[in-house]
Amino acid sequence: MVAAAANLGVALAKAVAGVLSGSSAMLSEAGHSVADTVTELLLLTALHRSEKPADEEHPLGYGPARYIWALLASVATFVGGGVFAVYDGIHSLTHGERPGNPLVSYIVLAVAFVLEGLSLRTGFRQATGQAERRRMPLLYYLRHTPDTAVKAVVMEDSAALIGLVLAALGLLGAQLSGSGVWDGVASILIGVLLIFVAWELGRSNTELLLGRALPKPQREEVRRVLMSVEPIEEVLELITLVQGPREALIAAKVGFRDVYTAEQIEWACEEAEIRLRAALPSVRRVYLDPTPGRRTDRSMDGRTD
Repeated sequence: MVAAAANLGVALAKAVAGVLSGSSAMLSEAGHSVADTVTELLLLTALHRSEKPADEEHPLGYGPARYIWALLASVATFVGGGVFAVYDGIHSLTHGERPGNPLVSYIVLAVAFVLEGLSLRTGFRQATGQAERRRMPLLYYLRHTPDTAVKAVVMEDSAALIGLVLAALGLLGAQLSGSGVWDGVASILIGVLLIFVAWELGRSNTELLLGRALPKPQREEVRRVLMSVEPIEEVLELITLVQGPREALIAAKVGFRDVYTAEQIEWACEEAEIRLRAALPSVRRVYLDPTPGRRTDRSMDGRTD
């Protein structure tokens, strides 16, 4: 909520500076900050909705609700920031607008750069800490993390800093040349940047809504843990599903050695679940299906013959 309030204040300051200076890039940055404000509010809604406990109507919980609202946030970034910035830049180029006094804009850009830099530092610290806990490189974590809220903060703050630099360069070019072309080009580049961020965030959330498996190293860890349980002879089929940043489902068809009783197999399933939860804290649900293995099938075929 604090971040949303700060973004709204910066958006108003940029809008005033853009009107006073006649800068398309500043107006584009104002649209960028408005989009960021809407994004923050939508992500806040996503966090609230996804934390509702499972009930009879939604037995697997509300975790995917986070990705629905985060997808809407990426649409807000695309429309509210990217499309507006590209349109305003093209309008500036085609109408040949001349820039005014950029002093106010420079001051607003400097203040916004400091605030966005502090926000980005916080986001990077959180992302780096989570990547280290999962023993992943930071860039790999940001690309594959199921916590799209953290990814959105890092990407949007990074885009904000780049956008501020582009806006400043556009103002400087317009001031030195006396032409609004530089300002219009800067506005278009800001729009393209925001469209890319919106596309990347939308792709990530859509992928998770469709049902994404755990990363390959974690899937291999699941197989290793299952095979470490003595009665389990083989893992015939494994399905993993990410349902939230700290919520995953595991379902598997497993073959058991024939020498074990039904009661021993039941306890083996319980032991496997305990070990999986210990190895992967994000695992919330484990469903194991005792299934005749390939060796059993071959022996039965032999008896039939």
